[in-house]
Amino acid sequence: MLIAGFPAGAWGTNCYLVAPAAGEECVIIDPGHQATEGVAETVKKHHLKPVAVILTHGHIDHVASVVPVCGAHDVPAWIHPSDRYMMNDPEKALGRSIGMPLMGELTVGEPADVKELGDGAELELAGLRLGVAHAPGHTKGSVTFRVPEAAEIPSVLFSGDLLFAGSVGRTDLPGGDPAEMLKSLGRVCLPLDDSTVVLSGHGAQTTIGRERATNPYLREVAAGYGSGHGAAPRRGM
Repeated sequence: MLIAGFPAGAWGTNCYLVAPAAGEECVIIDPGHQATEGVAETVKKHHLKPVAVILTHGHIDHVASVVPVCGAHDVPAWIHPSDRYMMNDPEKALGRSIGMPLMGELTVGEPADVKELGDGAELELAGLRLGVAHAPGHTKGSVTFRVPEAAEIPSVLFSGDLLFAGSVGRTDLPGGDPAEMLKSLGRVCLPLDDSTVVLSGHGAQTTIGRERATNPYLREVAAGYGSGHGAAPRRGM
């Protein structure tokens, strides 16, 4: 499996292109602020053919380039219905204090073809099977995408802003909910094998095993406090 990722734009949001191998069809995960050029370069470098954009949630730092990327490749965008409104109204989702000076340079709106993700769905795109898990807490419509283990390739979780190396996504934005965040961590992340690779919306690659041992929020859930006890952090977006 080919996974090519790069941090994009003012928020350093990780954008991923995933394909069975170079020279084949691919999906694009979270083309955020200023990701258009990076997507084009990655497609050219690996001779890829995009067939869809899939979104872990609707915050502008993850969807800012959806319209030009979908338009360039004539592909649909998939998003959870609870977050779909954010593509047309990012200010309502973030508030004026978060990145609003950049709004003038961002492409706001929906691409021509939008498809809605369902919890527990399995997307079959670009020769890949991607398990979709609804994971509210950062936003009401946050989801994760999981590619199951195959041959000697470990399972991979694209966690969006649910789980980072050593932390989780902020919950002080509209739609954020600390109790839901912890429940999602327990339901989506704790059952996974330690070898599962975690590719998050921001920052470095990690594994479930590393986070199970060191992440204070995952450890809190594992210890039986997944019903909303404890404070959720305010990092990430």
